[in-house]
Amino acid sequence: MSNPVIETEEHRALRDAVAALGKRYGREYVATVVAEGKHTDELWAEAAKLGYLGVNLPEEYGGGGGGIVELSLVLEELGAAGCPLLMLVVSPAICGTVIARFGTEEQKRTWLPGLADGSRKMAFGITEPDAGSNSHRITTTARKDGDEWVLNGRKVFISGVDIADATLIVGRTEDARTGRLKPCLFIVPRDTPGFGRSPIAMELAAPEKQFELTLDEVRLPAEALVGDEDAGLLQLFTGLNPERIMTAAFALGMGRYALDRAVDYARTRQVWKEPIGAHQAIAHPLAQAHIELELARLMMQKAAHLYDAGDDMAAGEAANMAKYAAAEAAVRAVDQSVHTLGGNGLTQEYGLASMITAARVARIAPVSREMILNFVSHQSLGLPKSY
Repeated sequence: MSNPVIETEEHRALRDAVAALGKRYGREYVATVVAEGKHTDELWAEAAKLGYLGVNLPEEYGGGGGGIVELSLVLEELGAAGCPLLMLVVSPAICGTVIARFGTEEQKRTWLPGLADGSRKMAFGITEPDAGSNSHRITTTARKDGDEWVLNGRKVFISGVDIADATLIVGRTEDARTGRLKPCLFIVPRDTPGFGRSPIAMELAAPEKQFELTLDEVRLPAEALVGDEDAGLLQLFTGLNPERIMTAAFALGMGRYALDRAVDYARTRQVWKEPIGAHQAIAHPLAQAHIELELARLMMQKAAHLYDAGDDMAAGEAANMAKYAAAEAAVRAVDQSVHTLGGNGLTQEYGLASMITAARVARIAPVSREMILNFVSHQSLGLPKSY
């Protein structure tokens, strides 16, 4: 395994190539897509053609044969160019990884080539109205009825269901030995009878919409189950750890984009004798934001390397830390960038003010910073559990 601190030449070349793609689109492209109520289809298609969407998926199914290290790099660089693709988090990172690792041969042949070449997308449904960060309170259940599974339940804040061919749903089945409910994963095609969706009105301006899902006696064939019915949490966290790493990449890209705009402004904006960037009250907070983003990136790289190396336990701790660090760094970088521009930071021309809301997403999703602090205090420090 390569040193997670020093990137390889291949990784640097990938960064440069993705950055060049992002530069051709940029934040103006995303703003136009949002204003017109469309999706980032053109960017998604070009990224797919260049092999970036499936860079983490196995080569034998059309992927690039890399891992979360490479995919997180792609998302970070697109974000730094102002045009992040949120569906990278759920489609290839979560769903693609879970299917590649636990899916049947038929599931792999059916889904992975399309996820890799961008012709198919998958959403991921775990969050519920009354469960939040407590996956043990998930009430979506799956029961066997002959050769079929029957799912009932609700999900909220599920991204991109309208553009996804299927959703990987987290449900719970009854353990025949203990009677307790255990998590299981099911592929639910978009047009399955009983599978409904309704958009959630959000203050967040993004191409990817959020949905509430209802599963009312949704009948699925036996082969809709992904992996072993008894694997439980192992399969679930196979998807959740990449989700945290990719959320860190999303936040880092956003923070870098905002900081670059602020540095450029501070370098050229002149009110007194020197540009405002010469004043320490402006320069030092920007320098601090840069340091925090770089530190968060190191933790993200560590988490991605651990995950790709198969060390799930260590990767879980690092992924949580990376997500926490990147989210905090992004929020501060965006806030300081807006503040650096003063009134201009609130204008549509500079496009930074809307990022104040967007940056907070990484603090909240896919798990709150408070739950990460709970995890670290309990798992890493050995302190008593408070919940």
